[in-house]
Amino acid sequence: MRLISAHESRSNDDMSDWLHNLPVPLMAVVIFGFTYLLAAGVFTLVALVATKERAASLKAISPGMLPVLGIIFGLFVAFTAAQVWGDSDRAGAAVSREASALRSALLLAAGLPAEQETKLRGLVRDYVGQAVTVEWPMMAHQEASLKATPSALAEALQLVVTMTPQGRAQETTQREVLAALEQALDARRQRIIVSLASVNSVKWWCLYLQALCELLVIGFVHCDNRLGSAIAMGLFATGVATSVLLIAAHDRPFTGQISISPEPLRQIMPEVPARRS
Repeated sequence: MRLISAHESRSNDDMSDWLHNLPVPLMAVVIFGFTYLLAAGVFTLVALVATKERAASLKAISPGMLPVLGIIFGLFVAFTAAQVWGDSDRAGAAVSREASALRSALLLAAGLPAEQETKLRGLVRDYVGQAVTVEWPMMAHQEASLKATPSALAEALQLVVTMTPQGRAQETTQREVLAALEQALDARRQRIIVSLASVNSVKWWCLYLQALCELLVIGFVHCDNRLGSAIAMGLFATGVATSVLLIAAHDRPFTGQISISPEPLRQIMPEVPARRS
């Protein structure tokens, strides 16, 4: 049973990963297609069930259920969207804070001895390169981990800690550089933690189940008017698909076409020193 459960979980993760990494136009095709297919299925089911004998019973369902179900669906969307926007804001803030801390460390490094400054700039450059080329693709697939500290940043911290300051000025600089590197490390932790955030499957199922209930009530209330029922279902399905697309496109902060890029880190990346001839 555990093997089956693990296999199903992996399959769901692969499907979610595939959907979130689609370009927005293709993601829209998938989401709108699925939602319209669901609405068409409900329309067909109601048409088959709403015979002359049952039509009167179905029409007895109060139209007052429509706004109630619509409000509940709207609340589901609002709460889910609030989570997504919050995760996106936290991710952007973490990347900006990380870049700002590294930039501060580089500026303060000018007060260190020349050899330590050169080594520190090289280690920061290596760290940024690793974050951009290794960690960002891993975060896009939610595979980044906090288990290992980046070697370049760990070496930079060790370099500053073991340095023997010459005078009060270097002592102050050492302390400030160390604080900046620790801030960068903490921002990286937050960045990776947020990269693992996403709307879980229970929320997605609840959204579509609520939408299904609304579609069914629309079909029952308008069971004697096929054209009106089709138009109402089509409009509601369009609203559902639009809401789901908006949430899915921003769901994972570091995944997909609309994602947070490592550009702030690239901008503060130290240049490779020119070789002297």
